[in-house]
Amino acid sequence: MVQKEIVSYFTEQYNTQPLVIKAPGRINLIGEHTDYNEGLVLPASIEKAIYFAVSPNESGEIKIETFLTQPEKITFQLNGKHNKYARFWGNYFKAIIDILVEEKYPLKGMNCVFGGDIPIGSGLSSSAALCCGFIYAITKISGKALTREHIALIAQKAEHKIGLNCGLMDQYAVLFGKKENAFFLDCKDLSHSYIPINLKGYSWVLINSNIKHNLAVDSEYNKRRTSCENIVELVQQNKKNVKSLRDVGLDDLQLISTKADKTDIKRARYIIEENSRVRQMMQALTAGNAQNVGEILRQGHWAMSSQYEITTPELDTLVKIGEELDGVMGSRMMGGGFGGCTINLVETSKLNTCITSLLEKYKERTGIDAEYYHLAIDDGVKEMN
Repeated sequence: MVQKEIVSYFTEQYNTQPLVIKAPGRINLIGEHTDYNEGLVLPASIEKAIYFAVSPNESGEIKIETFLTQPEKITFQLNGKHNKYARFWGNYFKAIIDILVEEKYPLKGMNCVFGGDIPIGSGLSSSAALCCGFIYAITKISGKALTREHIALIAQKAEHKIGLNCGLMDQYAVLFGKKENAFFLDCKDLSHSYIPINLKGYSWVLINSNIKHNLAVDSEYNKRRTSCENIVELVQQNKKNVKSLRDVGLDDLQLISTKADKTDIKRARYIIEENSRVRQMMQALTAGNAQNVGEILRQGHWAMSSQYEITTPELDTLVKIGEELDGVMGSRMMGGGFGGCTINLVETSKLNTCITSLLEKYKERTGIDAEYYHLAIDDGVKEMN
């Protein structure tokens, strides 16, 4: 529906049929906070997406309208001489255009209308979809192709300019995702492969706790990064070749246990064990073992709760409720933490009763109304017919 509305509005405004680009959101099946430690992640792109309807224009400007929050229009100059914008998305696009101008990319005039159905702030990487889809649309109009790897780097650089020091997982998942497959990414060397999700008779559901991330999250996120870096520095005193937690084993933690801060040790242990869970999850998905997949989700959640300490009482409550329900194979918090959603693997035949029970029991125990979203694994950024 969203795609049709955008195309219809575009055609009315510009009197021409647009090219349509779909940029999906993404889930992360397992591998949380491992990316900035050069670790392993296992995301997948989903059906929910941001759609860009675009056509060339001769005005020497990039004209953009959106329905993302409310109808808004912004015009960008191709030479990059434009001001900061009040709306969050305007600043993403400004950062992208500035980077392309720096790289001497041959920008051309473009009309663009975009909107989508990715719930904002639910941990589905709407910002990566926004950036990757916009860059991809620019390449289609300007006529100079960029590799998907290059698009990912520009999108990441744009996020950094805005102030989010993210890894590359979100951009790679959005660009390289493949229907019915998880996307394995090694954040150390960016090698990647597809892992078939052989789970017939099971569905993925996202439950939004409706606990919103607050500004303190950034400082907590930075504290976690610092803990990881502290451990790496200590291990480097004995092992010079260690560059990140990816090169550190549980035996190395044992050797520095008397010198290191207890909290730092606990957080580093989480990262090392989470990398292992990624490998276990790849095997369980390929084998189609829903029991194991659920167990790995649960282990991942309680490790984030007790070791990395990034969940909230509400998210823990959602996972506990899932553990009580027949049909919920397993759940875990997904994303940066301190709010957001749980990802749940549920038997399809019991889907409706499980969702109803989860929402009702969560309301009883917390007083908060949660929301749910069905998730289908779909392709990465692509041109639509």
